[in-house]
Amino acid sequence: MTDTTQPEGVLIGSSGHPEILRLDRANRHGLVAGATGTGKTVTLQILAQGLSDAGVPVFAADVKGDLCGIAAPGEPGEKMLARARSMDLDLTPIAAPVILWDLFGAQGHPIRATVSEVGPLLISRMLELNDVQEGVLSVVFRAADDEGLLLLDMKDLQAALTFASQNAAALGARYGNVSTATVATIQRKLLVLEDQGGAGLFGEPALDLSDFMRRDPQGRGYVNILAADRLIASPRLYATFLLWLMSELFEVLPEVGDADRPKLAFFFDEAHLLFRDAPKSLLEKVEQVVRLIRSKGVGVYFVTQNPADIPDGVLGQLGNRIQHALRAYTPAEQKGLKAAAASFRANPDFNTAEAIQGLGVGEALVSVLDEKGAPTVVQKTLIRPPASRLGPLSPGERAGLMGSSPVRGAYDQAIDRESAFEVLQARAAAKADQVPAPGRAPSRSPAPARAPSASQGRQSMGETFAKQLLRTLASTAGREIMRGVLGGMRRR
Repeated sequence: MTDTTQPEGVLIGSSGHPEILRLDRANRHGLVAGATGTGKTVTLQILAQGLSDAGVPVFAADVKGDLCGIAAPGEPGEKMLARARSMDLDLTPIAAPVILWDLFGAQGHPIRATVSEVGPLLISRMLELNDVQEGVLSVVFRAADDEGLLLLDMKDLQAALTFASQNAAALGARYGNVSTATVATIQRKLLVLEDQGGAGLFGEPALDLSDFMRRDPQGRGYVNILAADRLIASPRLYATFLLWLMSELFEVLPEVGDADRPKLAFFFDEAHLLFRDAPKSLLEKVEQVVRLIRSKGVGVYFVTQNPADIPDGVLGQLGNRIQHALRAYTPAEQKGLKAAAASFRANPDFNTAEAIQGLGVGEALVSVLDEKGAPTVVQKTLIRPPASRLGPLSPGERAGLMGSSPVRGAYDQAIDRESAFEVLQARAAAKADQVPAPGRAPSRSPAPARAPSASQGRQSMGETFAKQLLRTLASTAGREIMRGVLGGMRRR
């Protein structure tokens, strides 16, 4: 007798029978692909709300500004109701529990990380540094670690770079060549990042990832929506920030293996921005994180226009796939179409490549993992209508969500504690107090003072600090500095 019971999961749509993303296979990652306007955002909304209803917290970036509508009940029209009836689906309008976030703090709670947590590799990616410049930035981080200087915000990093420029020879002897011209280039690129609003990312209070793992009193997972309509205008910052979040989850969360459902579902929209022009070393690290993070109970879902945007090493790990329509007019588009079709387990009833081109809005080819972890035969699927709103929230609705947020007040005010900038400023002031003004005897000593030599007169705060740094290296060499797979400082 055939078991006709449905697995516990998220209803994606109907292909004549329900197409369901199994919860016990949802940490095996996924792909939502398709040309602009074919329904990817609606599919993302359906998956996010379905996972939330099943008690799985979700993180997703709202690139277009309308995904936040998931926080309001739907207003289905006749076409949506007719589609629901054809699937024997009760389309009761309901909102998902939502926490709004915004890197710039305008449309949600601010998200911050310390400079040390993000690390030199990802900051180099944000700044589009070459290998030499990345190496110098790594020296600056190492020197700050060895001296015990906290790199928390942008002004800390700028102060550390100034120190490196003033002490290039001393640092070069210890860590490798440090060019003042290279440091100046990094500083200029930091100014560009500040102009883009990137300075708001760095600082405290830093994000506590447990706030992404919340559930509401009914047991539904919160959907964490990052306002990205402004952030996407700086694509390198957008992609690197989301990569940092993903890598932090990998570093912080404990191993859970294959649980009955994920601890978090992470949706990476406009995923091609992560891989475009990325160096091989970074691609290898991304592949490593994607491969291993499923054992931490995190399912990663890449949302992009074409599967060809995703490197093969990552694409091969995305077991659950939803492919909306693709157009193939140019040779590159035709190559992408063939790759998309070849990635599915073929259905003898139709030609996969032809089916992808013939899909209408709200239709997709779907293949999910079965109870054994094998991909199902690809099916033409009518995507189910969402229970929440298709469209953005009003400013008043946003304000109401912010006012009732479970993290209200936790991140709204920045904290500026003593760190590298303040320490180096204090040392500079102390040095200035000790050096007499030209033509004047020092006031602190009754004995006649010898005029400083030319080299002593030119000695800067940074040079003094370099000597102190070199003296303290022996005592700090044993201090354990834990850095994660992408170079950020790991939390203890």
